[in-house]
Amino acid sequence: MIPKPLKAVIFDMDGLLLDTESLYRAAIFAACVAQGHRMVDHVHLSLIGAPKDLGDRKLMAHFGSTFDLERYHLACTEHFDGLCATEVPLRPGVVDLLNVLRDAAIPMAVATSTARPKSEAQLKKAGILHNFDVLVTRSDVETGKPHPETFLKAAALLRVDPSNCLALEDSHNGVRAAAAAGMATIMIPDLLHPTPEIASLCVGILPSLNDVRIRICQQL
Repeated sequence: MIPKPLKAVIFDMDGLLLDTESLYRAAIFAACVAQGHRMVDHVHLSLIGAPKDLGDRKLMAHFGSTFDLERYHLACTEHFDGLCATEVPLRPGVVDLLNVLRDAAIPMAVATSTARPKSEAQLKKAGILHNFDVLVTRSDVETGKPHPETFLKAAALLRVDPSNCLALEDSHNGVRAAAAAGMATIMIPDLLHPTPEIASLCVGILPSLNDVRIRICQQL
């Protein structure tokens, strides 16, 4: 399950490190209501792990040409920022896993579909930005997930072969991107559950980052 030798761990951000997907869900639904539209679960779930440009196309396909994307994004950001005004919550096991990897001198990166300014702000507010050697965001690549560029760039910046990287993801598009990059990929489900296709792309599906930490410690 874990690459041997393990030379780097690459993390997704929202829903994997940060417990923010439920907050984004609330913001997305509220932003749609503000325009007199009703978001539905299957459309919302398709947005998870998708870069903004792909998400915008999905929104326009569902709501039609009269849907005001600029107004939607402004409302979504305002609502989300309000929910994160005091803190950005972490998923279970984040701190313990980061400590184990740091003590073992294993490089770490974040590979996210979120733009750089928001990524840096959220990770800093959550108190974990300093742990990462590399941060690759949607702002840093030509093509976002499910294309592998985000993960490949992270590995290149770490100077590690993708085959020696462990990628940790919670979304289907993220799993597709990491697997396409040639990385051993573990899914830690949040709002999305693995499908047979997604399971076939993973070396494992684990309940939490605590379980990932245990597997890594068994190999160190």
